[in-house]
Amino acid sequence: MIAPVKTKTVRCAAYTRKSTEEGLQQEFNTLDAQRESCEAYVTSQKAEGWVCLPDHYDDGGFSGGTLERPALDRLLSDIAAGQVDCVVVYKVDRLSRSLLDFSRLVEVFDAHGVSFVSVTQPINTADSTGRLMLNILLSFAQFERETIADRTRDKMSAARRRGKWTGGLPVLGYDIHPDGGRLVVNEDEAPMVREMFSLYQTHRSLSKVAAELQRRGWTTKSWTTRKGTHRPGGPWSKSTLARHLANVTYAGMVNHKGQTYDGEHDPIVPKRLFDEVQEILAGNLTTGRHKARNRYGALLRGLVRCQACGTAYVATAARKGNTVYRYYTCSGAQKNGWHTCPRPSLPAQKLERLVIDQIRVIGQDPKLQAETLRQVRRTAKEQGAALAAEEKSLRKKLDAAKVEEAGLVKALGRGDVAPAAVSLRLAQLEDEASRLATRLADIAQERAAAADAPLCQEDLTAALGLFTPVWDALYPAERARIIELLVERVEVDGEAGTLAVTFHPTGIKALAQEVAACE
Repeated sequence: MIAPVKTKTVRCAAYTRKSTEEGLQQEFNTLDAQRESCEAYVTSQKAEGWVCLPDHYDDGGFSGGTLERPALDRLLSDIAAGQVDCVVVYKVDRLSRSLLDFSRLVEVFDAHGVSFVSVTQPINTADSTGRLMLNILLSFAQFERETIADRTRDKMSAARRRGKWTGGLPVLGYDIHPDGGRLVVNEDEAPMVREMFSLYQTHRSLSKVAAELQRRGWTTKSWTTRKGTHRPGGPWSKSTLARHLANVTYAGMVNHKGQTYDGEHDPIVPKRLFDEVQEILAGNLTTGRHKARNRYGALLRGLVRCQACGTAYVATAARKGNTVYRYYTCSGAQKNGWHTCPRPSLPAQKLERLVIDQIRVIGQDPKLQAETLRQVRRTAKEQGAALAAEEKSLRKKLDAAKVEEAGLVKALGRGDVAPAAVSLRLAQLEDEASRLATRLADIAQERAAAADAPLCQEDLTAALGLFTPVWDALYPAERARIIELLVERVEVDGEAGTLAVTFHPTGIKALAQEVAACE
């Protein structure tokens, strides 16, 4: 009598996975359905000695684009311990969506003599045909996902070139249409945007306009996400204001990779005004100081600040007959009432003479020069430290944006997320990266100018020395240019009747170099 052949037991581990946690709280969810299918398949192979292990290897809420999954780690540990002979999944992509990661897993399986089976696909790595089918299937799946990613990026680029809004954060003056896909003008906010551009056209100073917007209590865009989360508006700063003023959206255009195209949305700011503001911004970036029209020759225009209320003095004039009387008037007193400032109006000629005399005294006194040099160096050091801190913070944000963008592209390639959702976030990240890169370039230019050469007392002596033998012979325009280079601000204390001059470090160096070149 022939003894029956004893069938070898094949210990099967059923692995299940779902990318999101949605629906996992249900009594019977997709992980249960996958395991049920795997157990049924193992039961159908009972004659071959297959048995399903009681342990559950379930990864709920984990992407197939990474191998960092708790249940998968536990499965690999059990394989290394020799407790598993076969891994059974409902579909190949439940184990991994990456061809490279899958190859690594197969190497681990082969090293421990473990086979791999897909219930819904004719794949069994126990034979060569199954291995061939697996590689072909994975190659085409990865090719399909990468093609989808490429098409999504191309579609976004084509849409931008046609002037379509492809996503991003809403800006002041516009709302996202309820149907999505385009911007509509917010009639309540549009006048604020036009006023913002007009203020900068008039004052030509980011700090002044930002301070005025803050004084009026205006904030950046306040909006609500699709999920109902409220995003309150933030305060205005020079960098925030500069980004808004340079945003081509307000002129009815869209930006894509440095190129502008006519947009489908309505403009808020006339093209002529937008272009003029861009010229002023570019001029300020190049010179570091503005050169606004100065009808009455105000020597300290844009430099005088009131210590009492913290606002700027503006140059004004009054005519009586053929005589023009010039003044510097506190802007805070103009708007809030003359009683709010102890010295709401200052005679321009007297104030300018006091400032010039103070500079002359410093230029003739070595001790005052030494003290002034310490103040200027301290100011330069503080400005440099602030720029370095801002640069470090911006670089972290830029790196984080790039990492997130790369992660979204990979997720799109693996098919873990919907293309529509990815395209919206990619557009947001692209805009954010462009903004951060622009500001970093500005900071690099400012730091390079400050570090070009250290300021020494000889520079200060040469620059201030102009005020004794040369000043009276200079034309008004040349005087204004020198003051703009030297003086950063003039603070007036109306109660004490004093003033303090703060010098501009890079301007002193530039003026000293001009003097040296003329000798």
